[in-house]
Amino acid sequence: MTNHGTFTEAASVETVTARHAGCANPRLAEVMSALIRHLHDFAKEVNLTQAEWDLAIGFLTKTGQISSAERQEFILLSDVLGFSMLVDAINNRRPAGATENTVFGPFHVEDAPKREMGETICLDGKGETCLFEGRVLDLTGVPIEGATVDVWSDNADGFYDVQQPGIQPKGNNRGVFVTGRDGRYAFRGIKPVSYPIPDDGPVGQMLAHLGRHPYRPAHMHYLITAPGFQRLVTHTFVGGDEYLTSDAVFGVKASLIAPYERLRGQETLWRSPFDFVLAPT
Repeated sequence: MTNHGTFTEAASVETVTARHAGCANPRLAEVMSALIRHLHDFAKEVNLTQAEWDLAIGFLTKTGQISSAERQEFILLSDVLGFSMLVDAINNRRPAGATENTVFGPFHVEDAPKREMGETICLDGKGETCLFEGRVLDLTGVPIEGATVDVWSDNADGFYDVQQPGIQPKGNNRGVFVTGRDGRYAFRGIKPVSYPIPDDGPVGQMLAHLGRHPYRPAHMHYLITAPGFQRLVTHTFVGGDEYLTSDAVFGVKASLIAPYERLRGQETLWRSPFDFVLAPT
């Protein structure tokens, strides 16, 4: 029997996607058709009830209502579903030996202070001091001169400076460094601490209903760029952190877990060595 473009449960996907025939953007038509196919298949697979769909609409509405210029709850939702990490992985496939990417996070700033190599980034005097050092290399192990190493982390209380204006000094636990001919970077900060993502909104409520915690394992952020090389957005994670295998946003990769060595008899308490390997553009 001919469908004539009217809706039936059995042919729901074909009926809806047929309306895209006039789309002038082939990529848009491809993406939307796939999205519709998966959404319809999902509803059929779980036999979605009207009450459940109404609840989902309410959840998405609240997610939009709590979002603002300072808070993006939809990004948080993408993060806790592992979708942000999946998109990041698809878009940052690298050759063997290159340092892996991970999620950018919401707390990077464009005007982080430029600092001299070896300088401290901790301005509030809190936390256990740590020396971060290593090299920026190409795939053959040759040091990269002129690489920009942009770093940032939370403070000892688990907050970034932009979360506590007027409480933390501006630029606290942030810095931008440029490598010399030896490709080395070095700076002093603090051993990062684990912290919860914002969980006072609909995404936090969803996590609680799923029996999931909102915590991220302790990590230092890096954004490394150099002419002729792919931009690297990554973290190094504190080895032994209790949340390494249950990161709320799935950002941990085994290759990014860094050593933290306790220093004895020195003013600096910890040392975390880590080399970064950039892939060519």
